[in-house]
Amino acid sequence: MLIILVIGLLLTVFAGSHVDRETGGLVNNFLNPNTIMQTLTDACFFAIMAIGITLVIISGGIDLSVGSTYALAGVLTAMALRGMGPMNTGLTVLVAAGLCVGIGLLCGLANGVMVVGLRVHPFILTLGTMLVFRGIAFVTSKAQSIPVPDNLTSVTKTSLGLGPSSYPVPMLIMLAITVIGEIYLLRTVMGRNIYAVGGNSEAARYCGLDIKRILTGVYVISGLTAGIAAFVGSSYYGSASCADATGYELYVIAAAVVGGASLSGGKGSAFSAMLGAMLIILIRQSIRTLHFDQNYEWIIIGCAIIVAVVLDRVNTQFSERRLARQAGSDTEQAI
Repeated sequence: MLIILVIGLLLTVFAGSHVDRETGGLVNNFLNPNTIMQTLTDACFFAIMAIGITLVIISGGIDLSVGSTYALAGVLTAMALRGMGPMNTGLTVLVAAGLCVGIGLLCGLANGVMVVGLRVHPFILTLGTMLVFRGIAFVTSKAQSIPVPDNLTSVTKTSLGLGPSSYPVPMLIMLAITVIGEIYLLRTVMGRNIYAVGGNSEAARYCGLDIKRILTGVYVISGLTAGIAAFVGSSYYGSASCADATGYELYVIAAAVVGGASLSGGKGSAFSAMLGAMLIILIRQSIRTLHFDQNYEWIIIGCAIIVAVVLDRVNTQFSERRLARQAGSDTEQAI
């Protein structure tokens, strides 16, 4: 949170300003309602998927197929809506949401069943499904951009009284998913079981936890959040294509890791994943606002991942040493 505030302050200071066409006054290039709302909206799609993949990472796994799941859910939903013809707004929203969520769930279930059943490392398996899902989206759409009904876009782009260029619906969905994810992880038995499996799978097995069910479940949730992101993204932008979310895997995993999720498992939270997504988007926004070379984006995000992993490893080693010293001290006192 502090880093986000610092970057926001630096952007406010160094972004410069421009003359507003309507009022004639000076407006900061970053600290203005339109830019802030657009930045938050850009973060929504990453944050929603980052929350799902955080559960996978907490359990000790990884999911590289979230971007492809997003593309497949968006393309198939857009094609289905086109085939169904005109519908009223409420039915269109229900059908689109149901299809996107259902396709995301099926993709996540396929990942989970194969990871558990085949006992293949999830990195390799989800790398394969990433190619398969995007390939299916490419073949079915014939590499074309499929528009979604205008009444669906009008719902997602409802201003809710904030102004003609402010669309808070994606942000509200992101906040809702974050709250649900945080409650699920911290306030339910199922969520605590995910931490247990990621922290020590053998101890969790001896405690009687159903490891296979838990691992399958986290991939299903990851697919679910990718489907929700696809629904929000395709309805917001007005179309879906097989190229959607290309490279999102990097951003989503980076958001989870920078947000504090440990790649060794057992650590992470939905709220931190959302903050991680905002940080990644702020880094991208900084490069654009300050007119840096766009290629620096990959360098900076890659460095952020490395720093986060190193800090997590150092923190883990420090905790292990502290526990070892405490155990030794307790042993001496007992003697």
